[in-house]
Amino acid sequence: MRTAEEEPLQPLLSGRAQKKKQKFKAKKAQKKALVKEQKKREGERKRKEWEGRVAGLSEEEREKLIGLRNGSRKERMAKKLEERESKVKRLNESKTHGQNIVVDLEFASLMTPSEINSLVHQIPQRCTIKFRSCIGCFRNSLNPRTDQGENVRLTSFAKFQIMIIADDDMQILNCYAMNGRCSSPGHLWLTGCHGEMEIQLQRLPGFNKWIIERENRPYIEAFQDRKKRLVYLTTDSENILEELDPRKIYIVGGLVERNRWKGITMKKAKEQGIKTAKLPIGNYMKMSGSKVLTVNQVIEILLKFLETRDWKTSFFKVIPQRKRCEADSEKNRGDSNREDNEEAADQVKRKKKRVESAD
Repeated sequence: MRTAEEEPLQPLLSGRAQKKKQKFKAKKAQKKALVKEQKKREGERKRKEWEGRVAGLSEEEREKLIGLRNGSRKERMAKKLEERESKVKRLNESKTHGQNIVVDLEFASLMTPSEINSLVHQIPQRCTIKFRSCIGCFRNSLNPRTDQGENVRLTSFAKFQIMIIADDDMQILNCYAMNGRCSSPGHLWLTGCHGEMEIQLQRLPGFNKWIIERENRPYIEAFQDRKKRLVYLTTDSENILEELDPRKIYIVGGLVERNRWKGITMKKAKEQGIKTAKLPIGNYMKMSGSKVLTVNQVIEILLKFLETRDWKTSFFKVIPQRKRCEADSEKNRGDSNREDNEEAADQVKRKKKRVESAD
């Protein structure tokens, strides 16, 4: 049974807001049903296509085609298994050698159930998504499918169909997925997992099998013997994070709607007597509007830095263009073009030298 402290604050909604919420839910359910129907149609289309291919073949040709199909499937499965084993190995090694990164989930009492769900599952829509050929049901409405996971710009019709799957990336789920893809993953911790937060996390597919540290206790208790190593990352800090120290334990606040609770992470760190720091974003770019980043954006920046040891590259790879000042975006594009031109010129010079040597 929940205590008064654990009970999330429920905002009072006006009649108009309630109608808007109900309308949104109905629209979402409609889109989900549409995606389900599209997937069913795609399955039927593939089945008919296969039946058409083998219908006019002799028994020998049919067996050969089925053998090729099964062989291709086995190769894909073997490749997936190899990738999974490599990922598991890297994540297990990160427990002893990886950078400790904590997501502080103790703010559940300050969020509504929908905000908790947003933290666990969703972030705002993006017009460009990363997809693989498994999303075959959108073949007719998207650009040609690809097995390379390329970024594909969607048509408005495709956005409508795929929205229930790709309108929102998943914050905590995305953090774990990004970490698994890293060549040098961090050692991720979820602290303060209890109540509604724990319920929502348990609903994530395969959550109990994640190679991640789950703690019901607050981080201040979980790391009481390493309190001096704790560093809370907050935009309100005056200390700029110049480098990631492998001995330190960096904490990211798991809070949605931070504008409603300004300075809360800084206040918490001060009360607990732990160090604070902020990412050196201002040294490399100017932010337009809100400087608040989502949990997965902060963690992705940290993971990128662990791979590249370059803050500028990490920021421009992760921070959405809409959050940057136009001048910075243009400058970064100019730098990228200049680097591409220099690389192309170098390739021409090398080719010229090879030709001269051959002569």
